[in-house]
Amino acid sequence: MIVFNEVSKIYHMGDEVVKALDKASIHIRQGEFVSIIGPSGSGKSTLMNIVGCLDTADEGEYFLDGLSIKKYSEKSLAMIRNKKIGFIFQNFNLIMTMTAEENVELPLIYQGISMNERKARVKEALEMVDLYSRRKHTPNQMSGGQQQRVAIARAMASKPSLFLADEPTGNLDQATGKQIMDIFRSLHEQGNTIVLITHDENVAKQADRSIKIMDGKVYDESLKEEKAPEESEAATPSEKPEEKKPEEETRQSRKEGAEA
Repeated sequence: MIVFNEVSKIYHMGDEVVKALDKASIHIRQGEFVSIIGPSGSGKSTLMNIVGCLDTADEGEYFLDGLSIKKYSEKSLAMIRNKKIGFIFQNFNLIMTMTAEENVELPLIYQGISMNERKARVKEALEMVDLYSRRKHTPNQMSGGQQQRVAIARAMASKPSLFLADEPTGNLDQATGKQIMDIFRSLHEQGNTIVLITHDENVAKQADRSIKIMDGKVYDESLKEEKAPEESEAATPSEKPEEKKPEEETRQSRKEGAEA
């Protein structure tokens, strides 16, 4: 479903060149629940923006459902963002003057879905996150956990095949974070693909597998050709003696020649 082939994203800051992503290669299959973990500034947000078609790579290629993103027009990319990908953000991104049901309904209006269908989807989504009874409440009348559940319901209402969550538990307490992760597990069990961006090891390990990112470099253990940093470092000592052998043989030959 999601394939990065040596994707790089480069920013120019004065005379300095910053590689937010440096030849990143990943492979996420349909129906997987994958966490992408790394510290602040590691390139997680850049990776998420490219996966979500909010930004484009400067180098390499991104394939979504088998087709290079380069093949899509801007209109097609907008349609993908609207229908195929459900975004969930750390800061919820709710409209404060709208009620819960209005926030959930808004993307469906942009998609041109009929009123009856919109109402049915909104009801179903809010019921799934156990917030239909608070559908008339605005975000400032809700807790942080409730706002995040509204944000998840908004993503669910579009019936995407991919849920892309950026630090969805980052602003929540542990108990509320557990409720949010339970919702993601339920969505995964329904056959959806979940990509969860986090810096928290405890959150990351709840996914089926994790992809690590550090200083723009991505380590996806599902790719056999990709080596984790520990493996690369461990291989270094055994490589050094092999590199010295030709030099040793040359010195030995010279010594034998001199003795002769």
